[in-house]
Amino acid sequence: MKLPRIVVMPGSRRREALSRRVAQVCAQAVREAGAEVELVDLDDYPAPLYDGDLEAASGLPEGIVRLQRVLHASDGLLLVNPEYNGSLTPLLKNTLDWCSRPNPADAERSGGKVYAGRAAAVVGTSPGALGGMRVLFHVRDVLGYLGMQVIPQQVAVGQAGEAVGADGRLLDAARQGMLEGLAEALVDTARRLRA
Repeated sequence: MKLPRIVVMPGSRRREALSRRVAQVCAQAVREAGAEVELVDLDDYPAPLYDGDLEAASGLPEGIVRLQRVLHASDGLLLVNPEYNGSLTPLLKNTLDWCSRPNPADAERSGGKVYAGRAAAVVGTSPGALGGMRVLFHVRDVLGYLGMQVIPQQVAVGQAGEAVGADGRLLDAARQGMLEGLAEALVDTARRLRA
């Protein structure tokens, strides 16, 4: 039986972003839970700020067309979110919005079809103690609106700058266990939705 394919995507493209570091830990947990993982770097899928007039004049940016294909080929999505003023990063929201747009040249792999009926999970990161807890509610709402099945498990990684050990796992054993439980639930949900 083919393994479920999960996209892991940090919501920042800053080179030293905490979400990038934690995304590596998440990707490993999802692999260990029995899925293939594609770790997406949003630097590889550039897009301007969404503008309906730009879309009407030029269509979808090439990076977004490629990312839509990655998402469409997946069974689930795990977003690793930094918290900007209690909510999503502009980069992540812009990317999700662009990917929700239909592409007349590839109607089957664009628009709502890249999200609908797929499993999703959210992880927050922050240099502070709360670990981006506030952003998780916002991201869950957006993903649910897009038609994704967001699992109830979520993890907030506080003091994320010091949270990852040399072995690529979270230093806090309890939080690592929560992340592994999230990964197992995500993979199981993705497998069930695909069946």
